[in-house]
Amino acid sequence: MNRAYISRPVVRAATVVATVAVVIAVAGCRPPETDLSSAAGASASAPVATGVPLPPSTAPSTAPSTSNPPSASATPAAKPTPTQGPTSPAATGPLRIGSSGSAVLALQRRLSGLGYWVGTLDGKFGGVTQQAVFALQKAAKLKPTGTVTAATQRALDAGTRPKARSTSGRLIEVNLSSDLLLFVRDGHVDYTLNTSTGGGYVYYDQGERDVATTPKGHFTTYRVIDAPHRSSLGLLIRPRYFTAGYAIHGDSSVPSYPASHGCVRVSNSAIDWIWANNLDPIGTTVWVY
Repeated sequence: MNRAYISRPVVRAATVVATVAVVIAVAGCRPPETDLSSAAGASASAPVATGVPLPPSTAPSTAPSTSNPPSASATPAAKPTPTQGPTSPAATGPLRIGSSGSAVLALQRRLSGLGYWVGTLDGKFGGVTQQAVFALQKAAKLKPTGTVTAATQRALDAGTRPKARSTSGRLIEVNLSSDLLLFVRDGHVDYTLNTSTGGGYVYYDQGERDVATTPKGHFTTYRVIDAPHRSSLGLLIRPRYFTAGYAIHGDSSVPSYPASHGCVRVSNSAIDWIWANNLDPIGTTVWVY
């Protein structure tokens, strides 16, 4: 009997076993699915990074036709009616991280006009613009997703902006219920920033148990450090202390919900802007409520 006919089934069986083993191994390594849409409402005791939604698939729903082209005698098909290109943000979908163009530039100009700091008006939807959208959504009592939804656009069109509690003087207000930082002059809110304050969770610092809360009251900026400052709880970027060890400082993570140990976090870009424009000099009143 020819040995080739004996070995072939064995090879095929081994191939099947190996294939099954690979499928099982791949399935076992796959991470669990995560609901990114709930990141903004996640517990502050375990802050998570908000993911960027993936764009919808553009793959065709059916396979391309492989039929032969019509013969010369066939009736020519009617020409499709030309469709007009996108003319508004709604036509291209909600604006979000990664968007760019004239619609984003219009968004940035409108946000800036309402006092929401967006940095450079460059038509690019980056982290600074997302922080401004967070702030607008919080002021409008919307879910702070950082994406310009239809409801967000309506709030923008309506000129929504937060209201100050003070009526005179130049000061900084930190509204803990909405997690917004306001630069106020004689009752008028000049600028608004998204902030992340005390998350309310229990933590331990140098063996001492504490709760992550931001103190309420009228305070005064008494010390500033124009450099990154390492504390026992982490790195504070260019902090401006207003009481004890609590400061307004920059951070690489400023989510749309309370997550800090008690300090008032703003983005690194925002703290640089505060320093560059001397918006929080020593002696400034900081009202936390």
